[in-house]
Amino acid sequence: MTEQAGISIQQIVEKVWLSIAERRLRPGVQLKEGQMAAIFDVSRARIRQALAALEREGLVTIIPNRGAFVCQPTVDEARDVFTIRRSVEGRVVARIGASVTKADLARLRGHVAQERTANTNDATTDIIKLSGGFHLLLAEISGSDFLFGMMRDLISRTSLITAVYRNTARFNCGPDEHAEIVDAIAAGDLKKASGLMEHHLEHVESELDLREVRDMSHDLRAALA
Repeated sequence: MTEQAGISIQQIVEKVWLSIAERRLRPGVQLKEGQMAAIFDVSRARIRQALAALEREGLVTIIPNRGAFVCQPTVDEARDVFTIRRSVEGRVVARIGASVTKADLARLRGHVAQERTANTNDATTDIIKLSGGFHLLLAEISGSDFLFGMMRDLISRTSLITAVYRNTARFNCGPDEHAEIVDAIAAGDLKKASGLMEHHLEHVESELDLREVRDMSHDLRAALA
């Protein structure tokens, strides 16, 4: 197999992401370029590009002269992120105010429909990404570049936290609560929408198993198989 016909950068990114989301790849493990190049049968240059993309998504930390490592959020960091998100997202809902348009609502409802499909298909990676995408879409609609930037960073961190600490037996949160928030915004009831958002974030946090990470693999080949 030649590299041109082989796996793409995005496919490598998705493979690593899925290994984290399905709790097969331990936070803190080093993603060695040479080993990954052999696993995916591509050049180290392509692996470096994939690792850079993973760093932009907040999943990997690249340390000069040491290499790339899967990010390792602590329990305290996880709780801090949710505390900050409750404050920021309350402001996002307030900024949306009466300015939300029919087109905005159509985008939000279309996004919720995609989430329902992902849940029906039990598509773990899509579920986590679309869940975060809903909140980022709200921030975009709010019209605040500052809030959008904050939410983009918080959502990247939350996605990794969710992947690491997700309770696989219980985690099933998103479309129904998101739909209720959209309905409240559509009705112009921002007080209700804000309350629903706070409840939603508390629900998401409560569905996580916030104990120190355990029983995940250091074996790249096994994790990425």
